[in-house]
Amino acid sequence: MRKIKTLKKNYEFQNVLTKGKFYIGKQITIYIAENKRQINQIGIAISKKTCNAVKRNHIKRKIRENYRLIQNKLKQGYNIVFLWNKKVPVEQVNFHIIKSDMEKSFTKAGLL
Repeated sequence: MRKIKTLKKNYEFQNVLTKGKFYIGKQITIYIAENKRQINQIGIAISKKTCNAVKRNHIKRKIRENYRLIQNKLKQGYNIVFLWNKKVPVEQVNFHIIKSDMEKSFTKAGLL
């Protein structure tokens, strides 16, 4: 299994959030910016005010798994940041809604 490349530094996240285009879904917002590499890198950001660490990690696992299932269909060379919508209660985390949000956003962006 191939490991997913991730954004780790704050300046990498800031670069995508300021220079990238964004697409809003029901549960997640996706920011996409081009990079100069032939791979996609992802970052996931969930506010501490949303919930505790266990629930944040649960949301991150759902987002990562959805991305893993769709990553082979995507064009390469992009930095992607996923933001959780604070207005959505954590109890309503749904694997299929996240999947549909990703698919709609990536088709709008022209990556699928």
